[in-house]
Amino acid sequence: MMSSTALPELAAGDGDGYMTLSLAAATTASEYASVASTFDPLLSASPASPPTHAAFSLSPASSSFVDPPSYADVAASSSPHYASGSSSASPRSTRAAGSEYAFIAVSDPAPEAEPAATSLVPGSTPTYISYLVTSVRRGEQRRHAVRRRFRDFVTLADRLAEAFRGHFVPPRPDKNTVESQVMQRDEFVAQRRAALERYLCRLSEHPAIGPSDELRIFLQAEGKMPLPSSTDVASRMLDGAARLPRQLLGEETVSAPHDVVQPAKGGRDLLRIFKELKQSLVSDWAGVKPPVVEEDMEFLEKKQKLQDWEQQLTSASQQAEALVKAQQDMGETMGTLGLALIKLTKFETEEAMYGSQRIRAADSKRIATAAVKASRACRDLNTQTVKYLDTLHEHLGIMLSVHTAFNDRASALLTVQTLMSDLASLQSRIEKLEAAASKIFGGDRSRLRKVEELRETIRATEDAKCSALREYERIKENNRSELRRLDRERKVEMLEMLKGYVKSQAVYAEKIVEGWEIVEEETSGYARRADNLAW
Repeated sequence: MMSSTALPELAAGDGDGYMTLSLAAATTASEYASVASTFDPLLSASPASPPTHAAFSLSPASSSFVDPPSYADVAASSSPHYASGSSSASPRSTRAAGSEYAFIAVSDPAPEAEPAATSLVPGSTPTYISYLVTSVRRGEQRRHAVRRRFRDFVTLADRLAEAFRGHFVPPRPDKNTVESQVMQRDEFVAQRRAALERYLCRLSEHPAIGPSDELRIFLQAEGKMPLPSSTDVASRMLDGAARLPRQLLGEETVSAPHDVVQPAKGGRDLLRIFKELKQSLVSDWAGVKPPVVEEDMEFLEKKQKLQDWEQQLTSASQQAEALVKAQQDMGETMGTLGLALIKLTKFETEEAMYGSQRIRAADSKRIATAAVKASRACRDLNTQTVKYLDTLHEHLGIMLSVHTAFNDRASALLTVQTLMSDLASLQSRIEKLEAAASKIFGGDRSRLRKVEELRETIRATEDAKCSALREYERIKENNRSELRRLDRERKVEMLEMLKGYVKSQAVYAEKIVEGWEIVEEETSGYARRADNLAW
């Protein structure tokens, strides 16, 4: 703590008295004048701050405010645990430590020309942006570097959605076609690059997806993306429309077992889509109980709790954004105050006629510098707040994956219900045909032949039902394991978030208080003078 000498009492109206202080005042004023002419705290450079997440982005006004002076001059008086508070790891570090990959980075966005065959306008060359994806598998020394375009990320997401139904698969970044037209090209590419890097990191942290072949091939296979690209919706709908007449005529009445393990919304099987839509309407609107229902009460209870949790999480995320904005405004206001006091001090120093005015100007300079340093502390604190409270926004993103996994479960259950309803309908038709054939002496060969065809259809439908039921049970087990994992990670990450947030608040508050305590000690002479005048 810096020591200071108490200021003597200055008599009211005494312009040039206390000559014993004139030399000290002149020295102080000359020192300040030499510094003020060359040093502006608002023009000094500051170390680069860590990048802030888009969830709690700072307003553009903050970038226009020039950084206040560094804390290097007062580092010796800072709290001993300040460094640990500012450099502590984020809550995601726990998951990152268990990642399958020690390093993943997306960098070097570069335009590349599309193949000539894809150009619709003769003479034109369409381009796309490719990204350098660098990865190092944990325990290995080799660094893999491949170039991937956004379409490859879409293909990866589609393959993962098919292979990991029921898992909480992190959602990929949106295409954002509108933003790409509105935003500056460089800014849009930079934002997409960062989003793609976060996406790959989250995939690698997933215990099931991290070691998967799909992710390994995407990160390590050189050259063109080896995973087959998914067929677009229009092509799938055309294929489904071409199959529909044959299905209605009875040539393709039952879906293959390998088809029922995927959702019907793909569009290749329109008849299945119509059947499942009918089953859903009958169950929801007609009140007819389906042949099989969701009986896992523990799952239904957790699902309801997660819905309530999402509502509270949304509210907390909104309040966190408001807090970040308030802290940002506080820092900018404090910096503006310091700038105004510095200008006022400079004016008083230049226009001072008496030693007492110069002394007071020097004290005003101390207050101005403390205000500017407090502004810097507020802005650094805001960076820490963004880092820790971003956990709230990240868990909101996880809820999107949770909903997708639950929809996979509901879709698989609907497929089982539809197939079981089809079996019941086929069995009923067989009973009616057999009853009608029994009334004819010797039997009705056409009806008996139809019965045999229906029994063959029942056998195929039974195989499809067994396959769909196994897929449903697999998704249920995936949901169960993912819910347990989510509970564990949520407890750890929320605790780390709160600990980091509270610690950063305490450390920076202490630092701001220390700065103002120094000013209070250096200007304590005014308080003693006021006490003496009161007597």
